[in-house]
Amino acid sequence: MNTFRHDGRCMNELRPVRIVPHFLKYAGGSALLEMGHTRVICAASYVDEIPPFLRETGEGWLTAEYAMLPMSTETRSPRGRTTGRTYEIQRIVGRSLRAITDLREIGGRTIYVDCDVIQADGGTRTASITGGFIAVYFLFQRMKEEGLISALPLKDYVAAVSVGLLDGEVLLDLDYSEDSKAEVDLNVVMTGSGKIVEIQGTAEKTPFDEKTLKKMLKMASRGIKALIEVQKSVIGDLS
Repeated sequence: MNTFRHDGRCMNELRPVRIVPHFLKYAGGSALLEMGHTRVICAASYVDEIPPFLRETGEGWLTAEYAMLPMSTETRSPRGRTTGRTYEIQRIVGRSLRAITDLREIGGRTIYVDCDVIQADGGTRTASITGGFIAVYFLFQRMKEEGLISALPLKDYVAAVSVGLLDGEVLLDLDYSEDSKAEVDLNVVMTGSGKIVEIQGTAEKTPFDEKTLKKMLKMASRGIKALIEVQKSVIGDLS
């Protein structure tokens, strides 16, 4: 494909991806994930309690929290502000990581995945999912080493990416300048085996057809496969 995007990328090309494992000293599992200029710190921890609705089920729980630092964007946002968008992102991160976690294996515990955006340039929710998986892996690995769990409770890898339609062209992994002008915005979450966990899609201007949707999903699938290869380069095989 020809390069025409403002940063020189091809239409089907991810931004440069970098994962720094064990980024935080005190977290059970942590990672810094960079996608282009977007940077998210993901930390995983646990507490020995579960929500009331899970009592006597033998299952644990996994949930996520998401926040953006006040100067993670060009304009300062108030510290600690929780918006509808915040709740939406927290839910998709939690759902995505629960989809590949054996909740019975973690027993009467709740896993917390904290995703803090220190710099935002588009794709913060997808970066939180991709980086959150790494943090959860390291936490489970540590819990296994300490004898708290008998096996790594991960059934598969999981990662996420954005796809958009801009000026009639399908683009992978939109930065903010592209996302803010996109005619269609799609966030896709998939497992390492290629199964879909979630699709969030919106036509910002003009409705789009099924053919375009299939093209976008195909591009997202390839992008997620590439992200999972990056994950594997950091953590190796699930075992």
